[in-house]
Amino acid sequence: MPGDPHPLTGQPYASPVPPGTGWPDDPAAPDTPVARTPDDVRRLAASAALDELTAEVSVCRACPRLVTWREDVAEGRRASFAHEPYWGRPIAGWGDPDPRVLVLGLAPAAHGGNRTGRIFTGDRSGDWLFASLHRVGLAAQQTSVHAGDGQRLLDARMVATVRCAPPDNKPTIEERDTCAPWLVRELTLVAPSVRAVVCLGSYAWDAALRTFRLAGYAVPRPKPRFGHGAEAVISGDDRDLVLLGSYHPSQQNTFTGKLTEPMLDAVLGRAAALAAVAG
Repeated sequence: MPGDPHPLTGQPYASPVPPGTGWPDDPAAPDTPVARTPDDVRRLAASAALDELTAEVSVCRACPRLVTWREDVAEGRRASFAHEPYWGRPIAGWGDPDPRVLVLGLAPAAHGGNRTGRIFTGDRSGDWLFASLHRVGLAAQQTSVHAGDGQRLLDARMVATVRCAPPDNKPTIEERDTCAPWLVRELTLVAPSVRAVVCLGSYAWDAALRTFRLAGYAVPRPKPRFGHGAEAVISGDDRDLVLLGSYHPSQQNTFTGKLTEPMLDAVLGRAAALAAVAG
């Protein structure tokens, strides 16, 4: 019932979850700086260490439409999750701080990451993704249902292009650009160890090309076209990264057979192999 203690934390708080109240792996404290404008995002992201960035992302309020939407969803809840607290905040990247594989998606799902506090966790897209990551050796468990379920990414990290759940899964260009400095900074911080970047869908593919260019990497021109199994090489000062395209594991793609388990395994397996070859 509403007000009952959370099954993992034992704390009876309302949703959306305030920072520093005991949610599993909450990176923020009550005094974490809050970005309320695009300028705030740029300023805070510019020099943040990874832990600081994770905390600051998780309390960002720079996009009014997205703030209203994610919190309305968290307060109203889906009937099937009526007795669960919702995270209702932006979703920070998570996984290995020195990843060899980076998995990039579009944005959290309203009743997935926006509920559980972790990207691709607690929805059917995540069921497909984590099962495949487990099969190719990049995840410790084949399922991921909540931020405190013990799931670990192995030599991998997962991030979203836009960190708040958007209405109809469609952020505006302004919202994408406001959120972009968080992604630029995170990719800059983790890129030295990354060997392969898996882009789930064309939106993530375009975001990866745009973000690595902003981070100072040489991106091919003309822009490489997205497709399932597509590859592009991005060059840094001392090594190359391989960008891999995959159809998004959305219900539309998996129910229709546009994306199958062997297809997803092939792309993620390729990423794992690139990471292993790099030593």
